[in-house]
Amino acid sequence: MRLVYKILIRISLAVIVLFAIWGAIFYYSIMEEVDDELNDALEVYSDQIIKKTLAGRELPPRIDGSNNSYYIEEVSTSYAKHVDAVSYKDSMIYIPERREKEPARVLRTIFKNKDNKYYELTVYTPAIEKKDIVEAIFSLLVILYGLLLLTLIVINVWVFQSSMRPLYVLLDWVKSYQLGGKNKPLDNDTNVREFQNLNDTLIRHINRSENTYNEQKLFIGNASHEMQTPLAICINRLEWLIDRPDLGEEQLGELLKVKQTLNYLVRLNKSLLFLSKIENRQFPECETININRLIEDHLIDYKEIYSYKNIIVNVIESEPVYLSLNETLAISLFTNLLKNAFIHTSEGGFITIVINLGRIIFSNTDSSGPLDKEKIFKRFHQTKKKEGSTGLGLVISQSICETYNIIIDYKYTDHSHHFVLTW
Repeated sequence: MRLVYKILIRISLAVIVLFAIWGAIFYYSIMEEVDDELNDALEVYSDQIIKKTLAGRELPPRIDGSNNSYYIEEVSTSYAKHVDAVSYKDSMIYIPERREKEPARVLRTIFKNKDNKYYELTVYTPAIEKKDIVEAIFSLLVILYGLLLLTLIVINVWVFQSSMRPLYVLLDWVKSYQLGGKNKPLDNDTNVREFQNLNDTLIRHINRSENTYNEQKLFIGNASHEMQTPLAICINRLEWLIDRPDLGEEQLGELLKVKQTLNYLVRLNKSLLFLSKIENRQFPECETININRLIEDHLIDYKEIYSYKNIIVNVIESEPVYLSLNETLAISLFTNLLKNAFIHTSEGGFITIVINLGRIIFSNTDSSGPLDKEKIFKRFHQTKKKEGSTGLGLVISQSICETYNIIIDYKYTDHSHHFVLTW
């Protein structure tokens, strides 16, 4: 989610809460003010009736023209002493002229005449329908909230886009930046101190990364030369010693073991250097590669190499698949998976390669059980130590897949290993 959307969502939620609180306070404030005004009017009306009653004067009609009404009834002394002398409440009264009930404010007053008799005066006056007020306030709040939210969105988007432009310029530059490549200099002029500090800090870190990258690249090149050369010399000298006719059988066997170890070191050194180059993104060149043809070309070689195992290979293709990859890395990826399938397939077994748009599956039969999914993509992990194997094939394959956002996954079903590539 973009930052501007997250900010707008939080502002919207905050405004909803504030409007809800404001609406409740506004409603209760209005109703309290209305009740106060009605109570004052009822008190005046009640006082007039009580004074006329006590003076024995003629009382006004029970229902006047303003729909005010009252009635007086005699009550017992015990009732008069157990209820409040003055009480207010909301009620519904029947209006004969309208033939319907209307909300009203009611005042009940207990008073005593000169004969010590208690009377209860009940006075009604029409009140405002609170439900209508709630609906009106809610409708107005919704309209006001919508207008305010729309205004806030427009203002915030404009302010955010204009204020955060240096940040987006910086992000776009970082996204397009490639270590070791030809990159455009950062053009992000701003007078905001925080963005200036961010630009300077990021440039310093990138320069440091560029220096580290170049040093690693130089080290890898030097290490490749400095290590491979002595190893090659040692192997040549061993071969010269092996060819000597005066060597005994035991001595020859020991020399062959040493040569085998040196050959392993050569392969291990090459694999580690190759893996370092992949992880350091030293294969920037890409081209469109026909994956079907690449697999087919190398499959012929592996069939010949492992012909003694009598493996049956089945390739299922739905359509040509093209990927934009570095050719060297593409060859390494698919030959590693092919070699892995041939090595781990028992004699007379089956290898199935399914090539679809967006997914390629390498499957091989093996009844020895599943591999450890958590370890097979770790360096030097081997379920069974195989002669000449460095334990880096699947690690290299995974590193290549990560470089090109390809997902490599492993599963074991129906006595078969399945390596699945998806993109």
